[in-house]
Amino acid sequence: MNFLSTFVKNYHEYKDYEDMKSSFALNIPENFNFAYDVIDRYAKEAPEKRALVWCNDEGEEHFYNFAEISRDTQKAAHFLKNHGIKKGDVVMLILRRRYEFWWLLPALHRIGAIAVPATNQLLKNDIVYRCNAAQVKMIISFDDGHVMEEIDAAMGDCPSVVEKISVFGNKDGWIDFHKEFDALSAECESFPRPEGELATHNHDPMLMYFTSGTSGYPKMVMHDFIYPLGHITTAKFWQNVMDDGLHISVAETGWAKAVWGKIYGQWISGTALFVYDMLAFTPNLFFKKLAHYKVTTFCAPPTAYRFLVRQDLSKYDLSNLKYCVTAGEAMNGEVFKLFYEKTGIKIHEGYGQTEGPVLAGTFPGMEVKPGSMGKAAPGIDLQVVREDGSRCQPQEQGSLKIRIADGRPAGLFTGYYKNPEQTQAALGGDWYDTGDTACYDEDGYIWFVGRNDDLIKSTGFRISPFEVESVLQEHPAVLECAVTGMKDPKRGQIVKATVVLTKEYKASREMEIELKTFAKEKLALYKIPRVIEFVDQLPKTVSGKIRRVEIRNQK
Repeated sequence: MNFLSTFVKNYHEYKDYEDMKSSFALNIPENFNFAYDVIDRYAKEAPEKRALVWCNDEGEEHFYNFAEISRDTQKAAHFLKNHGIKKGDVVMLILRRRYEFWWLLPALHRIGAIAVPATNQLLKNDIVYRCNAAQVKMIISFDDGHVMEEIDAAMGDCPSVVEKISVFGNKDGWIDFHKEFDALSAECESFPRPEGELATHNHDPMLMYFTSGTSGYPKMVMHDFIYPLGHITTAKFWQNVMDDGLHISVAETGWAKAVWGKIYGQWISGTALFVYDMLAFTPNLFFKKLAHYKVTTFCAPPTAYRFLVRQDLSKYDLSNLKYCVTAGEAMNGEVFKLFYEKTGIKIHEGYGQTEGPVLAGTFPGMEVKPGSMGKAAPGIDLQVVREDGSRCQPQEQGSLKIRIADGRPAGLFTGYYKNPEQTQAALGGDWYDTGDTACYDEDGYIWFVGRNDDLIKSTGFRISPFEVESVLQEHPAVLECAVTGMKDPKRGQIVKATVVLTKEYKASREMEIELKTFAKEKLALYKIPRVIEFVDQLPKTVSGKIRRVEIRNQK
């Protein structure tokens, strides 16, 4: 069973994209709360339905049905309440892929507290900034060999933090979550929906993410209680999850991609979650897990697919795997081709941001065009437009924007926390500007050109760095690359490629010539990299996004 007919008006199996786009509309209940209206409802109507399958590299595994998830999230809510957490308080969760995340996040929703998931890659200064910017009251984490030390080092500069909770590992100054959780009485297996001034409402703040910060300090993106409903499109109509299936998204819980693929839309759509709490992404181990647990749907960034297609996939029984998607950057055509040849599965691309759910995608039944983000998601009026707001013609580059003149769609953020000026600039007009440039093709598919700040302007041409990167990454010597503009007195800018080579190849003048020659065979002359620099690694944010601004600023 799933709840699509509850939350999607006139739900039916759509004939095609056009039927889905024109028919789709959400039914948003008053005072929707994911913990009570989804988890507890499953626990009542289908208590034995599988909810979560969890494992790690140490051989530990856990299986939970919805009755157990409901019980444990209610107990976790009592734990939080006992430690002074109340509606509106801010709690940071640094839990990688620990199974306790699936107790604690809904527990915070029950109370009406604001959850701030964060990555365990944060260092002291990152933690200080986030705690002070969001006025974090509690941090919940675990002993992974470094993150608790970074948190402790930050505490002297974080006056708002009252308590630190450990879900794994004992450490002085930290409260042992499981010791107290396990000791809670049977009465704590129920946490009634709050009423009166403690009740949650649709547009109350529920979840906050710090953006990646490819330039400047990260912004605090705020989502409300109807945000989970926006991810019905993400899960059912893009990831194509299956009722009683098993879905994995590889993101760890510190990133917005985790709530895209690891809880909200998936549970509403009836699929169970597979969570592999890996210490590092190791392709052969990853495929063994997918085969062993019989995963049915899969989501990963293009970088992960680049590593996966190098494996001998014939060694793994992937017969249960039915559907695969990707987002984060444009999919390289060669990777798409290799994965299809090895699995018989076409990778469907999507596009979105921390500020929203999937905004565009190649949805079931649509022709797959590798490198295209597809078409606007149902419920999202996403368009490529000119400065005056008129729609661009095919191949004409324009700004990728969401029309919000008639209201903000479910799932789009409510604003930037404690920054009314930024919020007004982003959401105060008829359009929300994604900050990206794109174009249509003749079939109405949208193609990503680049972040507005990343576009290269050379002798009057506008060059997409992603187009050049996609070509270079087809060469077997290129592991990763970043293309940026470099100042030039004659052309304004020239194209520069910063390249990380695979271990089988060495940097040399000959390799530079080979890559330029390779690019000339596939790109117009003005797009060819004039400068190629070989490096051991690319500068990245903690979320793994390439910091092109840092490359551009290098002398």
